[in-house]
Amino acid sequence: MSKQLTDETRRRVLTAGGSAALMGLAGCLGGDSGDESDGGMEEESDGGMEGESDGGMENESDGGMEEESDGGMEGEGMEAEPTDPDEAPRTTIDRFSEAAGTLHVRGSDNDLPAAGDPVDFDERFLVDGFGPDGQRVRYYDFDVQPTAPAPIYAFVRENGDPVEGQRNVVGVVPGDDGYNDFWHVHRVTVSDEYVANTVTGVEGVLGGDFEVEATDTIKNCPVVPDGSTAERRHGADESAADLVEGWYDGEIVYYFLFEERALEPSDGEVPLSPIYVSFNTNPGQEGGGPQSGFATEAGNDQTHNVTSTVPSDAAYSPLWDVNIYDNADFDSVSDLDSALDAAILASGAARVNCPVVSEN
Repeated sequence: MSKQLTDETRRRVLTAGGSAALMGLAGCLGGDSGDESDGGMEEESDGGMEGESDGGMENESDGGMEEESDGGMEGEGMEAEPTDPDEAPRTTIDRFSEAAGTLHVRGSDNDLPAAGDPVDFDERFLVDGFGPDGQRVRYYDFDVQPTAPAPIYAFVRENGDPVEGQRNVVGVVPGDDGYNDFWHVHRVTVSDEYVANTVTGVEGVLGGDFEVEATDTIKNCPVVPDGSTAERRHGADESAADLVEGWYDGEIVYYFLFEERALEPSDGEVPLSPIYVSFNTNPGQEGGGPQSGFATEAGNDQTHNVTSTVPSDAAYSPLWDVNIYDNADFDSVSDLDSALDAAILASGAARVNCPVVSEN
């Protein structure tokens, strides 16, 4: 969550609170905007999986090949023409619409970027807090996300090598039902005859004659408008800060990649880690909760939000389970023990994607 939130960004959070192996490449990489040699990904899978609940497709009974509306094609895609990513249309991404945002929703009382405009996450979506031992941590705020990951499809040859130049394929973007910054990596095995970027949409993946396997890997890849920036990465994260290209319904989308710690699904969902936060005005009071902004030290932006883990911890996850403590305890909270001693006003108020990018 960013430092200042408005009336229109409060919306669902406090309601929710009250009801309370082998990675050859990055996994989300599929050839990025600057280097097509990145290819797909190599993953060790724990079993085959054909299709996904978000849109399987039956082959035509006459064995014909029909081009799909999203640029995919039945069969191995060899009769279709590949699409040059540089020439493909770009999807307009809006993370601040009513459909996409929870804490950060564009309105008359804020200046959040318009749909398709690049977002500087370093300028307005970095938060300073504390780690469990009192170390200072900094994290991005990518808003509330569900715990059910969305599938992302990465292409490999039958020998396991990534398909050079093939962009990964996703079926949802911010604002779509089922979208999540967190992606469950699925490996799509294609023959040596397959030409990179012949399949450019989920229907082409699931309607084709491909082997599709769910891996044990989840990646944190927020989809953002072209030109967006988030330059910081944790010292344990070797991924580049550059945007990565992917396919969505025959169009190019862009996303960041955060890999400060490897993530695996827990009972099919994104794992959670607790965080403890306080606001300038307590929830339940007029103007209270997220819209009042995080409580900070006088004269600077240092919050006393406390993460229960950091990337070196086995239990770390960038999807934080938000617990709100009484701001009367703000001065006494500086580490996990003191946060646990504070009066908790709401547990499980939201699940927010906030990858830790520094600690000292």
